[in-house]
Amino acid sequence: MKDGQEQVAVAFENRDYALTRSPGEVILPQYGRKIHHDPGCGHLTDGDRLPRFPDPERLLWRRLIDSAPSHDVDGRAEFARRIGLLGGNGQPLTSVCSCVLRPVSPRQAATMRPWPLDEAVAAFARDARAAELDAMEAAARQVNEEFPWDEWPGLPLERYALGQGDSARTRPYCYLLEFGTKALGSIAGGSSAKHLIYRRSGDGSWWHDARYADEQDAWREVRAGIVAAVTAAREGRIADIDTIDAIRSGPALVAKTLRIYAPGASLPVYGNDVVRHFLQQLTGEPAPRLERFALLARLKEIIDADARFRGWPYDLVVLFLYWWSHPVRTQQTVKVAPGGDGSVWDECREGGYVAVGWDDVADLRSYADKDEFQAAFHAAYAETYHGNRSRIADRADELWKLLSLRPGDLVVANRGTSEILGVGRVTGDGYAWRGDRPEFRHTVQVEWDEGHAGRMEEPERSWATVTVKDVPASLWSRVRRAKSEPPAVEDDAVPDPAETASAQPLDRVLSPVADALDRRGQAVLYGPPGTGKTYTALRFAARWLGELSGDLPDVDPYAEPGTTAFRQTLDALTASGRLTTVTFHPSYGYEDFVEGFRPVKGGTDGLTLDRVDGVFKRVCQAAASDPGHPYLVIVDELNRGNLPKIFGELITLLEKDKRGHSVLLPLSQEQFTVPENVYLIGTMNTADRSIRMLDAAVRRRFVFLEQLPDSGPLQGCHVEQLHLADLLDGLNQRVRTHLDREKQIGQAFFLPNGAPVDSVPALAAIVRDEILPLLQEYAFDDYSLLASFLGEALVDLEAHTMMELSDEGLVKALYTEFQVKDTAAE
Repeated sequence: MKDGQEQVAVAFENRDYALTRSPGEVILPQYGRKIHHDPGCGHLTDGDRLPRFPDPERLLWRRLIDSAPSHDVDGRAEFARRIGLLGGNGQPLTSVCSCVLRPVSPRQAATMRPWPLDEAVAAFARDARAAELDAMEAAARQVNEEFPWDEWPGLPLERYALGQGDSARTRPYCYLLEFGTKALGSIAGGSSAKHLIYRRSGDGSWWHDARYADEQDAWREVRAGIVAAVTAAREGRIADIDTIDAIRSGPALVAKTLRIYAPGASLPVYGNDVVRHFLQQLTGEPAPRLERFALLARLKEIIDADARFRGWPYDLVVLFLYWWSHPVRTQQTVKVAPGGDGSVWDECREGGYVAVGWDDVADLRSYADKDEFQAAFHAAYAETYHGNRSRIADRADELWKLLSLRPGDLVVANRGTSEILGVGRVTGDGYAWRGDRPEFRHTVQVEWDEGHAGRMEEPERSWATVTVKDVPASLWSRVRRAKSEPPAVEDDAVPDPAETASAQPLDRVLSPVADALDRRGQAVLYGPPGTGKTYTALRFAARWLGELSGDLPDVDPYAEPGTTAFRQTLDALTASGRLTTVTFHPSYGYEDFVEGFRPVKGGTDGLTLDRVDGVFKRVCQAAASDPGHPYLVIVDELNRGNLPKIFGELITLLEKDKRGHSVLLPLSQEQFTVPENVYLIGTMNTADRSIRMLDAAVRRRFVFLEQLPDSGPLQGCHVEQLHLADLLDGLNQRVRTHLDREKQIGQAFFLPNGAPVDSVPALAAIVRDEILPLLQEYAFDDYSLLASFLGEALVDLEAHTMMELSDEGLVKALYTEFQVKDTAAE
């Protein structure tokens, strides 16, 4: 990298980039519409002879992308013409090459230095923010006029709370804060519990903290807490708000209230994670461990002490902070079927939303939490789904998913298993209950793009029976290929988040693994056989390590398991030393893992004993010399080894707060350290040995993540009439009833090579050769118990053997046992 081309982290339009800073001039291409910083960029030809454009401040890249949103090409072209930023063919330049802004993952961005504050302040167009500042002042003034501060000590509950009829007409305080004052920043999303007290739309009852006798008692305490908070802020005691118990669970509402009634007391930042992010970016240090409003007070102290912000109103400071280092929120992508067979697609497309049914449960925001919602959903739909608790819970999860969608998330509207009707971005407030619709009242506001409409090359079988479902990165690439007419995009364009799989978040299985490693440094995936523990560990390694290994060839973090690209990714990570996989067994010892004496070539008889470094020690040595990358060790069958013996004194160094400390190794007499960039994932089959049998010191140092059977990958997948998800759920229900959860059957049995089994002979072979022997082992040859698992059509109780059935007869018997009989029983 040349001088002046240091890479720093930049966030733009909810995406992280690595900025290669300008050397003082930008390169104008002969063709194309991008500016370049690197004359050696592969997207340029005749680089040495191309014209340059002066960039003494090294800020032209930012002024260009700020001139208009990325989709407003005309707006950017106008800016380029005005300053004479033209390519060799006379065309205005409207974007930047990847040699200027290279997309990176959030984890990669976290390892980089942020864009220097001095440069950002210089580039920030303060005058262009006048309209936003005016809108913020007008919104605050509106609330002050409708709810004067001197009326707050006696404000009635009816003027405060949501859920009392048409809030858009009556305009209670909570409605204004969530929906009527967007210029002041958003507190939308989640349930109405953030308002501390509200009226449920379903039965008209009041929700409030359970310690209060009734809604009036609750309101007196909440109102007094809000008054006390504003008073404390006005007196410069922001941190004291953390001690006001009645409003502790409504920090966003309280923080926005401070902006309205104590505007000079704190910065209008409402999310605790956002405050922490800004503190870390401004100081270069992790945010201090303080409570919510103490953190906000700390942010105010830092801004007040920085001469660069002298004379700036706090509203302007916050606009700058979001512009300079916007905390990138992981983008979600979900598919939503707009009615059976796309029946309400035309309404959704024209209205700018997506709609689903389940109207017997009302506004999702009227439930205090997911548990309350699930109870209501079960009461409303128990009969519809024949009392099948697993199916009811799955459908409830689908609907609740809508509440998590935020502006910028992607929605794929589908019809059936292969047709894509459109793809859109969530806008506005996201989820909304539209009570004026005759049906399909649960909606999410979406800006649709029908350019993505088309048919996928291969159907997604799991879509057949689900309305709302996450779209992982591998599936998103298939959705993108379904476009009937791909748009013309230049090869060197900075990818739009909607056009790159790298914008996809970790899914619900991988995300807890990442959180566990961040928190403790090591995790154990445990559960019954076939729940995909090793598969999950390897999939996590490819994604997590792959995103941070852009310097390695043949690494594709988003490669689909089972493909050549996935295998190549694991091979490349292993060859680099960043991924190491081992399997513990009874004879595996300390000398294998840390260090020990081994016979090596040499000596008079051809062999001699020498001290040899073990697997983990070698990984730690490599990681210590490469602190910019994480190193991951996957230990399969962790519980089959003698863990205290294998780990030895390393058990102390595995503690997250002991990383970097050293211990003396007894054999080599060397000081040994486990670097902070070394992580460990173990897998455990609980059918063999429960985690309760592990050494207590080992248990304390790992996060244990249970991997239970998941019928999700089998939803919509049939072999003849037999629905594989029903088979798995029904079989496991019986195993749990007669044995325990650790003896269940995992979904991997039905996913040979990663894809659902789809033929009668293949399913029959899996049941006979894999599942049946496991169940026989669990039953200890008790054929009465075995029959309680599989049914008497498959088990001959008199002969103590299995029925002699053809492949077709076996699958038909399973269908009758796990669908026909169970449905009739429900």
